[in-house]
Amino acid sequence: MTAPHILVVCTANICRSPVAEALLRAKLHAAGLTDWTVTSAGTWAAEGNAASDFSALLIAEQGLDIEAHRSQPVTDRLMQKADLLLCMETDHARSLQRAYPSHQDKIYTLRQMVEKRGSVRDPYGGSRRQYERMVAEVDELLERGLLRIRALALENFEKRGKDGSN
Repeated sequence: MTAPHILVVCTANICRSPVAEALLRAKLHAAGLTDWTVTSAGTWAAEGNAASDFSALLIAEQGLDIEAHRSQPVTDRLMQKADLLLCMETDHARSLQRAYPSHQDKIYTLRQMVEKRGSVRDPYGGSRRQYERMVAEVDELLERGLLRIRALALENFEKRGKDGSN
């Protein structure tokens, strides 16, 4: 791997994390970081589900496309490949830190990137307005936290390179 890999995590990998994945990738590309990898997964995700309709629609309205997205669970392999994990909920971060103690130093909530506590609310099954609020919050957190996200991912990527791990 020649550049950092960021993994975005939510519960089912169909609402919040696909949105965050697309928005973060677009922000990194706009900053010239086109070789960085951004993927997403879920703590309780089934394999192969499409993004929720409202997530796909609202992202499309921003000029991004997540129609090809298919959900996947967090796995050992993804944990090893990722230099930074951005979780949508504090419970996601805690459970992954317990399950993968050797990766604790790279697991954060998205809200921690802007020195906030708490979780990004899951709009699953909710109204378009609830999805709009989620997309707006994720976009704002990514925008305001982008420098920290980049710094943490790069720091862990460089550390992993020196350790010789992959």
